[in-house]
Amino acid sequence: MDIQFTEEQELLRGSIQRLLRDQYDFDARRKIVATDEGWSRKHWSAFAELGLCAAPFQESSGGLGGGPLATMIVMREFGRNLVVEPFFETVVLAGGLIEDIGSPAQRDAFLPQIMDGSSIWALAWAEGRSRYDFNNVSTSARRVGDSYIVSGTKAAVIGAPWADHLIVSARTSGGQRDRGGVSLFAVDRHAANLHLQSFKTIDGRRAAEITLMDCAGSRQPIAGNGRRGRCRA
Repeated sequence: MDIQFTEEQELLRGSIQRLLRDQYDFDARRKIVATDEGWSRKHWSAFAELGLCAAPFQESSGGLGGGPLATMIVMREFGRNLVVEPFFETVVLAGGLIEDIGSPAQRDAFLPQIMDGSSIWALAWAEGRSRYDFNNVSTSARRVGDSYIVSGTKAAVIGAPWADHLIVSARTSGGQRDRGGVSLFAVDRHAANLHLQSFKTIDGRRAAEITLMDCAGSRQPIAGNGRRGRCRA
């Protein structure tokens, strides 16, 4: 497919290329992944200041309205430079879910912090024996009063060691492999009873195995069609 970029999109691409050429060569990347944290908050702030974290979001959400093409431009240049910072996990996955299926209250609460780079997110959906089946979920969430309690394990959660929040899939009804009954919950990554074992991935980034043991979930559920939804921690 031959995609012709607009002048604005060309400016975005050029700005990213210059930033990465000047500040993110291979030697800089090698030093970043060798640090204890394994990523650079300084570079993440530079990405946010350039507007990259806000670029894909709709203007009605407070973003720059770049949509999928803006995401493609950013991801292409980041891929060329092997950028380790969690743009895909935070902006594309978590931010996209919040914008698409979150309530207005949740969008207002979470999206500004994603777009200004002050909040990092990760999506925790895979489980040890799920074989990448979105419906194979043994992690559970049960209602206790006006909140949810989440229990279970998640495997290979990319970016989790850096995250402030996680989006966790958990079953609220049905059997382990049923297509219905799975919801998504926003959980504070530093919540009590949430245990994280981090490790390096083959490309030098960080991921984690996560255990939630009666972990406090949310005060109010956020659901789209009654079968899938999320709760704000």
